[in-house]
Amino acid sequence: MEKHIMEENGISYTLGEDGLYYPDLYLPEETEYPIGKYGMLRKTYLKEHRKGLYLELVLAGKLNEHLHLIDEECNQMMDRLVEQMKEKQGVTEELKVQDQMAWVGRVNNIRACAEEIVVYEFVMGELKVN
Repeated sequence: MEKHIMEENGISYTLGEDGLYYPDLYLPEETEYPIGKYGMLRKTYLKEHRKGLYLELVLAGKLNEHLHLIDEECNQMMDRLVEQMKEKQGVTEELKVQDQMAWVGRVNNIRACAEEIVVYEFVMGELKVN
């Protein structure tokens, strides 16, 4: 196949076997970021419910960065919410020593409530990406 550059727009084209020229399009390089549970949930949500935003992030080369930021925000928010809820509900280390099973049950319940808030606000929320 032969390459040809069109002078008007500066885009390179490749001559196909059918005699037509096809533009050589490439997605921008993305930096690889570690993406955890909440980032993967966000990705699934975007693919299923916000296809336009998903494609915009992919084409801009910002999807991995966006997912990484969401994941970090969610983990930080989970930590803050769990601590705040434990404090408000009186779930202390003293309770842990006195009745470990009650402490575990209450902390698990708190974590489930906090995760519901985080997923609703951050994963399914409409956060802007710079």
